[in-house]
Amino acid sequence: MKRWLRRGLVLVLLVALAGMLVPTSFTVPVRGADRRSYDQRSYWYHPWGRSVTHKGVDIFARAGTPVVSADHGLVLFAGENGRGGNVVLALGPGWRLHYYAHLREIIAAPGDLLAPGEAVGTVGSTGNAAGKPAHLHYTIGTMLPRPWLARSGPHGWRRMWYLDPTPLLNAACAP
Repeated sequence: MKRWLRRGLVLVLLVALAGMLVPTSFTVPVRGADRRSYDQRSYWYHPWGRSVTHKGVDIFARAGTPVVSADHGLVLFAGENGRGGNVVLALGPGWRLHYYAHLREIIAAPGDLLAPGEAVGTVGSTGNAAGKPAHLHYTIGTMLPRPWLARSGPHGWRRMWYLDPTPLLNAACAP
C-alpha cells in the first residue's frame, strides 16, 4: 500500500475516532419545555403523512420560543427545505446529526460552532407544519449506522440511521 494512502487512511480513522470521543452534553432544545411538551410515543410513529414514519419528536411551544442547540455541534446547513420549512442541521459528538425543523426564525449559520443551549432559531410552523400548532421537529440522525436498530415494517431498515431522542429528552427534563 502506498505511503500516502496509508497516511490518508490513518488520518480518516483518527478523525472518526475523535468524533466518537467528543463528550456529549444534552439539553432540551426548546426553552422551558418539559415532558408535557412532547408525546412520548411519537418517535417512529406510523403512519405519518408523506414521510410514512415520524423520525423525530415534536416539541410544542408558543411560536417564537427560543430553540437552542441540544449538544455541541457544527452547523452544516441552515436554510429552507420542503417538508421541514426553516431548518438547521448540526453535526455533534458521536457523529450525530441534530435536525431542527419548522423554525419560525433561523439564528444559526453554516460553519457556526454551537455549545449546548446556544441559540439555533425559534419555534414555528413552517414547511409541512404550516397551519398546525407551533412546534420544533427534532431528529437525531447518525452517520454511523446501527444495524441492530433495524426493524421490519415500513421504513424499518432506516431506523439504523436514526436515534430516538425521547430518552435524552426525558433525562434532561427529569426533576
